[in-house]
Amino acid sequence: MNENEIDEELSQGLKPWDCLLIFGPPGSGKGTQGKFLCSAGNHYHLSSGDIFRGLSPDSAAGKIFHRYASKGHLVPDEVTVKIWYHYACGLISTNRYFPKEQFLLLDGVPRTIEQAKLLEKYINVKRIIVLETKNINGLIQRMKRRALIEKRHDDSDEKVLKTRMEVYEKETSQLLSYYPDQLISRFNADQKPLEVLRDILIELAKDLSR
Repeated sequence: MNENEIDEELSQGLKPWDCLLIFGPPGSGKGTQGKFLCSAGNHYHLSSGDIFRGLSPDSAAGKIFHRYASKGHLVPDEVTVKIWYHYACGLISTNRYFPKEQFLLLDGVPRTIEQAKLLEKYINVKRIIVLETKNINGLIQRMKRRALIEKRHDDSDEKVLKTRMEVYEKETSQLLSYYPDQLISRFNADQKPLEVLRDILIELAKDLSR
């Protein structure tokens, strides 16, 4: 099934993909928790960071992304959603993600209210997981170490990292106000990863079952 066929089915009343959103500042463990939850519940974790970092710098989308990411800024909303949607359609067409059987755990998207509005055509938000931390300096140092290990060049510049933290705090506080409070669950990300996972499962085990 290609992107146009999925669009046609959605326009004919196909149920949008059920998903859980995972929010947290850069380095707070969104990817780790997403992978844990997918392993435990047979869901599909999709990180916008992985999508964008995988773009070829020579492609049109890659040039746009790297121009913004190198300064710690967000890619324009419509471009972000289009790239995300094209990638998600590819997962379906290659039998890696099964929307009728799995929850989609989204990490890193939406990042703005406009993105949330654009995504409403495609996703049905069931719950929202928010990872919170008071140790921002610790996150920055963690990301710099990760940049060396994983060769993430966009995570190696401390000035860019601080800008990303500021952008996250500003945009996410506005974005979360867009969703109903009853969908949002907050967790202490300053704990060890397995302790964070424990708290998530205690509160959301029923919601994560499918």
